[in-house]
Formats: sequence, structure tokens, C-alpha cells
Amino acid sequence: MARIAVLSYHTSPLAQPGTGDGGGMNVYVREMGAALARHGHDVTIYTRRDEPSLRDEVHVEPGLRVRHITAGPASSLSMDALRQHLEQFTDSVSIDMRRGPLPDVIHANYWLSGIAGHRLKHELDIPLICTFHTLERIKAATFQAESEERAEEEQRIIGCSDAILASCDVEAHQIVEYYNANPARVHIVPLGVEHAFFSPGPGREARLALHMPLHEPLLLFAGRIQALKGADLALEAFLAVRERLGVGHLAIVGGPSGPHGLEAVRHLRERIANAGVIENVSFVAPQSHQLLSTWYRAADLTLVPSLAESFGLVALESTACGTPVIASAVGGLTTLVHDHVNGRLLSSRDPLDWSEAIVSSLDATVLPAMRDAARLNAATYTWCRTARAIGDLVERLQSGALLLCR
Repeated sequence: MARIAVLSYHTSPLAQPGTGDGGGMNVYVREMGAALARHGHDVTIYTRRDEPSLRDEVHVEPGLRVRHITAGPASSLSMDALRQHLEQFTDSVSIDMRRGPLPDVIHANYWLSGIAGHRLKHELDIPLICTFHTLERIKAATFQAESEERAEEEQRIIGCSDAILASCDVEAHQIVEYYNANPARVHIVPLGVEHAFFSPGPGREARLALHMPLHEPLLLFAGRIQALKGADLALEAFLAVRERLGVGHLAIVGGPSGPHGLEAVRHLRERIANAGVIENVSFVAPQSHQLLSTWYRAADLTLVPSLAESFGLVALESTACGTPVIASAVGGLTTLVHDHVNGRLLSSRDPLDWSEAIVSSLDATVLPAMRDAARLNAATYTWCRTARAIGDLVERLQSGALLLCR
């Protein structure tokens, strides 16, 4: 079995998803690392220390540990500030790796970790796997451009990665199209879901536990509150649904994220107050990953109105709980949600179109079949399957020659 070094520089797998920089990537790194450890691999996850009290090493479970590396102040930092301390992080990881047997492979997550992984690959002669989660040129094509420097760094990393992981065929095609990646080195490895936690259950009891209304439609938005995730569209669609049906409740589970997150929350609260629906919308603090399943079970529908999404873990977790998803027809969501089967896919961002899709999906002749289809489709996604695919890839890389920079 292999020694695998996982880099997650800008956010820790132990952090609470749903706020700050914590989201699907945190869940991916933690669950993927745990699944690999359970398959017998030795996994060390390196992340930046963002609190002074964090221990140097946390043993998560047998075969899986998280090492906190000091790089800059032990506090939350902006992306620009994180970039300034990346060399210090890479230096410290390099020193740590040289203390014991070198890893058999480095798996970098996100472009900042990719920069570190690229350097470590050449210093230590270790194969590099990269999972980007989001890519600048893909995001710019569907949302907005942020950093040409980031796109250029991603291009260099992709050009020298021994393997690039994509969560679905849509993302794989985009990596090839926007970054001229060698298709032979782009491997589709879908994410998984922990079915022990995310599974169907009685909705009434879930609502009672969460103090949600029992006798009206409950819509759920779960994720970071930032422009990219579209919480504003979820709210406008809900308001249109209430205007049509006269009933309904919306739960927004998550916290502000990014430099404009607090402003986004303020705008949502102002809109709710102006619309006179303060009692019909619940703002809920980010929930632990396992407790989030209760919210999925309680909801009739989950709304995922993202402007861009490489995979869409919220959609997968929701459908695993038997709750259909109304989603934007972007990225990996188009592979998880099948229109009129386990949810709805919409290219439009008109709240009236979304409200129409929501109301039609709530129909008593439609919703039960969607729930069954959601559960069945999600059943094929497991972290065991993800770990097996990555483990097979690592084995092939160990026996091959290291790719050199172009």
C-alpha cells in the first residue's frame, strides 16, 4: 500500500463546511483521506495552521493524520495573503517529508496547493496528482474572471501534473478545452457520499427535531453565502413560490464566505424584511456534516442555484437522503441531476422559471417518484469507490516515469 501526502493549504479538512473557505473541498479531502486509509494506505494531510491552539498533528483515525503547518499568522487570511505565505508552507512541508520515508505520491487540492505540490514534485522526485475543485478559466466562462495570475499558475501545474482528477466528464472536458491538458492524464473520479449518514428518513420527525413547520412546503439552501452559490436566486424563487401557493418556508443553512459574504447576508436579510417573510425564512448557522442530513430529510426540495459547480456535493448528499434537487444546469450538476427524474435542471436564472419548476416538482403526483429516483441514483456514489480509483491510479504512477515540465 502507498504513502500518500495530501496538500490542502488554504482550508483544513477539519474545518466546519459552509462558512469562510470551508465547503465541498473540505468534505472531499477528509472523506477521501479516510477512505484511502481504510483501504490500507498511509495518508498525511498537510494544511495551514489558522488557529494558535491547533495541535501540530491530529490523528483522525488509523492511517490518517492531519499536520498543521505554520505559514504566516495563525489566523484566517484572505486569498491574497495566503499566496504570500505559500513558500513558507512549502518549505516546512518539504522538511517534514524528508524526516521519514518519502511519500509515494503527492495529491494537491486547489491551485495554491498545486503550486506547492509542483515544487515538491521536482525537489523530491515524487509523482503529482492534482484536484482543482474550481479552475479560474472555467469559472470566468460561467461567472466572472478574478485572476490571470491564477490561470497561468493552473496552466503550469496542469502541464506538469502526472495525473489530474476530474469529478465528472463535464469537468474533464473543460480541463482539456480551457487548459489544453493531455486527455490521457485527466482521470474521472467521482466524489462519494457516506450513506450511513446520508440516507432517507422520516421527514416529519426531522422537521420536529429542527423546529420547522410541519404542514407547508420546506425548501432548503445549504452552502456558503456568496454570489457564486446563488442564495439570492433561491430567495427570489421562494418568494415567487409563496406568491403562487400562499404557503412555504425556506431554510438557508450556511454562513458568509469571501470578501463580500457579510454584504450578501445583509442584502438577503433586507430583502426578507422588505418582502414581509421574516417568519417564513430561517437563517441557520453552518451545520456539522453529519447533522446536515437531518435538514435534507426535512426538506421537500433542495435548491442549488450555483453559477458554477465542478461537482455539486450538496446535490449528491440531498439526493442520497431522497430529497430531489432543483439546480442550475452547470458543471457537475448536469451529471447528478436528471431533469424531471430526480429533480430539475434550469439554464434560466429567472426566479419565475425557478418557481415554476419548484411548484411542479412539489405536486403530489410527481414528488414521490422523484424521491425514489433521487435515492437510487445517489446509491452508486460511494467514498469506497473513490478511494479504490485513486488507489489504482497511485499504483500505476508508482511504476511509471515522472512527467517533466513542458
